[in-house]
Amino acid sequence: MKKENPAQRVERIKKEKSGLDVLQDIKEYALGKKELDPEDIDRFKWYGLYTQNKNLQAEDDETLYFMLRIKLVLGSINIEQLRALAGISKEFARDTANLTTRQAVQFHFIQVRDLPEIFDRLKSVGLSSIYAAGDVPRNITTCPVSGVDKSEIYDVSGLALELNRYLDGNKELVNLPRKFKVGISACSKHCIGHEIQDLSFTAVKSANGEVLFDVNVGGGLASNKQFALHLGFVKDTQILDVLKAVSIIYRDEGLRESRRKARLGHLINKWGLEKFKQELEKSLGFSFIGGEEQEYTPYSKREHFGIHASKQEGKSYIGCAVNGGYIGSEGLASIAQILQKHGATTIRATTTQNFVVLDAPNEKAEDLAKDLLNINIDANPDPFKARTLSCTGMKYCKFAVVETKDTAIELAEYLNDMFPNFDEKVSLSLNGCPNSCGHPDIVDIGLVGTKFKDENGQSIKGFELVLGGNLEGSRSTLGKKMKLKIAPQDINHTVANIISAYLKSSKKHFGAFIRDLVDGDEFTVYSFDKK
Repeated sequence: MKKENPAQRVERIKKEKSGLDVLQDIKEYALGKKELDPEDIDRFKWYGLYTQNKNLQAEDDETLYFMLRIKLVLGSINIEQLRALAGISKEFARDTANLTTRQAVQFHFIQVRDLPEIFDRLKSVGLSSIYAAGDVPRNITTCPVSGVDKSEIYDVSGLALELNRYLDGNKELVNLPRKFKVGISACSKHCIGHEIQDLSFTAVKSANGEVLFDVNVGGGLASNKQFALHLGFVKDTQILDVLKAVSIIYRDEGLRESRRKARLGHLINKWGLEKFKQELEKSLGFSFIGGEEQEYTPYSKREHFGIHASKQEGKSYIGCAVNGGYIGSEGLASIAQILQKHGATTIRATTTQNFVVLDAPNEKAEDLAKDLLNINIDANPDPFKARTLSCTGMKYCKFAVVETKDTAIELAEYLNDMFPNFDEKVSLSLNGCPNSCGHPDIVDIGLVGTKFKDENGQSIKGFELVLGGNLEGSRSTLGKKMKLKIAPQDINHTVANIISAYLKSSKKHFGAFIRDLVDGDEFTVYSFDKK
């Protein structure tokens, strides 16, 4: 029998049994009624589960541990849900809990035996891990201050809920070629990163004051490392129809021969944008509205930090930074306690591993922010803590070659100590491998895990420097590898040298300085030694 390649294996597994149908097997595995089928482990992804790295396990510990991802619709977590998540983290996940770049929460050290209890607890508070992973539509991203931000163009909360209802657990979309990421926003700061979504809808105001939605398709940062392409504009009443049509075209026509060539962007590249648009309009029965793309906010300025008056009378929202996205069981429980103490009810996760307190009473907002600062969650973060991302890293991820979470936290703290008066917006990311979960290709300074030989010829694990990434609509740029490999112990000093070089330069903006490093000779002129 001819050996299967990875794509053939996954396609066979999906055809033989739906990922949604593995739930009964999970219950039987949890009770020890049968031996775990390796192919069901692949189907576990449909319930948000991935096997995790074994490097933190004791040598005599043969337990199979999983990462579990919980979807947060609209990014929202209320007090009851925060406490439920804190309990799951403490009892079943060794106190782990991280916020992700897709407005979700991830736990580690999850065992199969505990999954039925965990799923029941999630369901009891209106949370779910269904379709949080696998070849399915993922959690829809949206602006965390939808409905409360006075500067937003349109409140898309209802639309986001409608789109989620269509996608969530939809059996017609249980077997897509790969993951399918959708975003919708009317944020004045364009915070969801529409440029890297498979499909996105971004509100704009037309010349006559009508709100339309800019539709972009085919973005991604992994195997399809490219920015989304502009299709045109639609009305709010047409958005769900577009989502349905795109998802069905992708399901039926997507490329399944290679896992690395199976995202929506690969299909669009094969067909060409015009053919894709023609097929989509034929399916829709209407045409996209023409018009030029709008101007978009630069990536490093896409944030909602600080205390702001809400649309809701008597309320404020508070944008908060969580360094590296790590929050843990104590963090979840403490946030719930602080919200209740000050009369707030809900937080919403952001796409930068931070969160917004949605509904603080005006008279309590300052005190609430002070209490959060006592647990190292900052409503007025320094420029480094504010925009430092990190992936799971080799503590838990089997693909990563370096640790990232602790390194990211230490780097941000080190830079703030070195440059306490630095006041520009800077974005940084630490990624444990080339898969781009931490978005190193769209930040000012990206660090990507790699293996290389040091000056003594010894093979070591460290980071490769990537500079100059940015999201800004049609002006977006992918970061460029600078051919500088850095040992983990040299990260802080190397990045600090880049900041120092900028401060000594004639450039007035950090982004301009970074672009010169990428495009010109200044990278070789400045000394980024690691001593």
